[in-house]
Amino acid sequence: MYGRVDGWDMGEDRTPETADTPESVASTEAVIENTPGQGRTPEAERIEPAAPDEFGLVQVWWGDGKGKTTATLGMGMRAAGHGYRVHVLQFMKGGASSVEAVRGEYNAIDALPGMSYENLGHYGWHGMADGSDEAQHEAEAQAGLERAREVLTAASEVDLGAPLDLDGDPEDGVHMLVLDEVLYAVERDLLSEDDVHDLIDAKPADLELVLSGGHDEPTYLEKRADLITNVRKEKHPIEDGQRARRGTEF
Repeated sequence: MYGRVDGWDMGEDRTPETADTPESVASTEAVIENTPGQGRTPEAERIEPAAPDEFGLVQVWWGDGKGKTTATLGMGMRAAGHGYRVHVLQFMKGGASSVEAVRGEYNAIDALPGMSYENLGHYGWHGMADGSDEAQHEAEAQAGLERAREVLTAASEVDLGAPLDLDGDPEDGVHMLVLDEVLYAVERDLLSEDDVHDLIDAKPADLELVLSGGHDEPTYLEKRADLITNVRKEKHPIEDGQRARRGTEF
């Protein structure tokens, strides 16, 4: 069985005897009405400043699988494509020796209207005995926390029900704030669970707050988050010695 909504061919059940009956026309119109875009092929449009109608939830993305940052950045890109203002604040995102200084996502974000990023990590990962400065990891996590507070405070002082300047600073307000790897910082005891609770409490009602990172289940957010996704690993090439690759990991 198959169907097409851009023409009359609605599947193998259609026969010449019923092709032009009022019932078949009504059935076709119903299918088109219930199809995203009402049967029209989506086309790219120029990005213009706009405001979301239904933002305001708290999302959590955690797990031992690859794809948490990828998923949240993709969602941020989608929001920016609708003309909403998005900011990504990365904790703990220093990387390893296989990760180069210039990353593909930063180049892409820089070229996209309405989306911006900040990185507050440094080389290595806390607790991994990789030669990186543990005290610096903690200091930068705390700096990320303060920065997140600043952005949330600024957002609470503007009308998020109105379009925002796509080229404006995060201090001018954002519709979506992605705190990437903030849950990992809690997992490493660089931030506390209460710190994350306080960020949620400081969130303006119309701001979409996205929290990601960590392999341990953030049970402390079960009653505070509207969406919780566990990105679970089934298989990962790192287990066979594959290092980070340009275009997939950075």
